[in-house]
Amino acid sequence: MAAGGELQLLGSWYSPYAIRAKVALGLKGLSYQYLEEDLSSKSDLLLKSNPVHKKVPVLVHGGRPVCESLVVVQYVDEAWAGTGPPLLPADARDRATARFWAAFIDDKFFKAWRELFRSTTDGQRAEAFGNVVPQVETLEQAFMECSKGKAFFGGDAIGLADIALGSFLVWIQVVDEVSGTKLLDGARFPGLAAWAERFLSVDAVKDAMPEFERLLEHYKGFLAKLASPAGPGGYS
Repeated sequence: MAAGGELQLLGSWYSPYAIRAKVALGLKGLSYQYLEEDLSSKSDLLLKSNPVHKKVPVLVHGGRPVCESLVVVQYVDEAWAGTGPPLLPADARDRATARFWAAFIDDKFFKAWRELFRSTTDGQRAEAFGNVVPQVETLEQAFMECSKGKAFFGGDAIGLADIALGSFLVWIQVVDEVSGTKLLDGARFPGLAAWAERFLSVDAVKDAMPEFERLLEHYKGFLAKLASPAGPGGYS
């Protein structure tokens, strides 16, 4: 176990990237001090710890910062290799595959879904939804291949790709609620729909996820600002 003073996590309650770090730490059973960041007025600690991107999450271990969510997840897995379940497979090719799909989620899926997230009209939402569906189709096929009939992308246990995609699940539910969409439709994507239920039922995941209603209100506020002439001034 890491003592709270030794391990700190700088995050934001609604950030899917901070959720990744929380899930990884929770799965490993590590105790840590959580420091909530106001992303509209970032702390000196955050700016000092992540001077390049100035974003959460940042994991501070023994006074030394580790930045970027997928890097943090892999660092946690390596630094506490003998603690809790492994987050990356032992086989080198399987590790490479997990990293590939985690990168796909950020580089392809998120960029397409972000347009749906930022849509404020029915027309925008219809177009954005049509653009993100092919990415979900790819992920459905990837899940079938990576899981090999088991519960998660990582097989029997949650792995890197599960954490990468799973961190967006409550956000996906919230955007679906507002947009009138159903991105992980069980009829169209049975593998991912069942996977999402399993992922969200894991205790370490439940502890890391934001509350749906709170996130919904936060998102509605963001959309209201986005639709105003002044705009939201960015979103981190």
